[in-house]
Amino acid sequence: MWKEFKTFIFRGNVIDLAIGVVIATSFAAIVNSLVKDIIMPCVGTLTSGVDFTALKVVLKPAILDAAGAVSKPEVAIGYGIFINTIITFLIVALVIFIVVKVINKNREMIDAKLKKTKVEEPAPEIPADVALLTEIRDLLRNTK
Repeated sequence: MWKEFKTFIFRGNVIDLAIGVVIATSFAAIVNSLVKDIIMPCVGTLTSGVDFTALKVVLKPAILDAAGAVSKPEVAIGYGIFINTIITFLIVALVIFIVVKVINKNREMIDAKLKKTKVEEPAPEIPADVALLTEIRDLLRNTK
């Protein structure tokens, strides 16, 4: 059983999948930082400083005790966080679209260059005596 497991783990597909998951996780962190740290402040500026994460509908307000501490937290629908998530998704989809488009364009360029560099070799030149013998052979075939 250990041998089968070892074969399974070291099979190329499993290793490729693991590498893909690690790279995708890192890529997601980069895109999330792009959205949170660069794009959302710009969107906030365009919307007159509205912070989407603060947008919510309070169903039940928080209940405070005598000391002013929250004894029961508020019940709220945080639709601003949902809006943030949608914007993040759209930006991630856009970034992935652009990356795939660039990769495909580069792949096409590389394929085109490879086709140009593959020059068909001319047929080897047939020596004169071999050409003469071939011609004689063909004439003898035709006369029979």
